[in-house]
Amino acid sequence: MTQFTVFGNPIAHSVSPKIHQLFAEQFGLQLSYSRSLSSVANFSGQVAKFFRDGGAGANVTVPFKEHAASLVTHLTPRAKRAGAVNTLIPLGLGQLAGDTTDGFGLCRDLQRLTGEQLPAPTVIVIGGGGAARSIIEPLQAVGSEVVIVNRTRARVEPLRDLFAGLQVMDLTQLALPPQAIRDSAGFILINATSASLQGAELEIHSEWFAGAELVYDMMYGAHAQTFLAQAKRGGARMTADGLGMLVEQAALSFALWHEGLLPNTATVLEALRTSSQS
Repeated sequence: MTQFTVFGNPIAHSVSPKIHQLFAEQFGLQLSYSRSLSSVANFSGQVAKFFRDGGAGANVTVPFKEHAASLVTHLTPRAKRAGAVNTLIPLGLGQLAGDTTDGFGLCRDLQRLTGEQLPAPTVIVIGGGGAARSIIEPLQAVGSEVVIVNRTRARVEPLRDLFAGLQVMDLTQLALPPQAIRDSAGFILINATSASLQGAELEIHSEWFAGAELVYDMMYGAHAQTFLAQAKRGGARMTADGLGMLVEQAALSFALWHEGLLPNTATVLEALRTSSQS
């Protein structure tokens, strides 16, 4: 039976094993997908051992996406620009490819939620890590103007050389009422930080929430509730967690491991939402 895993910390909450099991059932495949709790100290060794032992593919989640990009022997162009990897693909002879499917997954989910091919003219992304960088290019590809907001603006300024047209803002600007985009045609506000994992709120003026077409947290389930609850108190018209993104990015990872087989994501997302409510 082919072996897959997801590396992360924390990882006990991950529903990736269930997602990939449901995908496999669609094609009559058998696989084993596990969770691998890791740490900065042992991540590299765990990845090497997993593939030495015959692992057929792995996902990488927080906080190892940037680290994973430095481990692989081959990076896809989009993963290289993002500086982050969430999908590991063995090439044989000790070679390992790294790709990022997060941006694809996010765009598919935003399109599902808004019913539009262009989810919003402007997408404001809070965060400057691998999760945030991996979604810039796909969002620009569907026509959205992307604004990256980071606590340390100097950290994200270099991204403007990689992604033409990218705008950057300091996080302190979100503590004030919006000015530059007050009259824009519409914007989506996305949390790509790990603040929700610690139950920490971000210092954001309520008008940012009230003015957004959609407020979205890339975390899912309980880990997204701090930010989304803050958004609702601020007057957000529509909120969503990242479960749909997780399912969509997993579908592309599945296809990369299984010769292009792309699963039906709608039925899987519905099953996950139903089980979480029972």
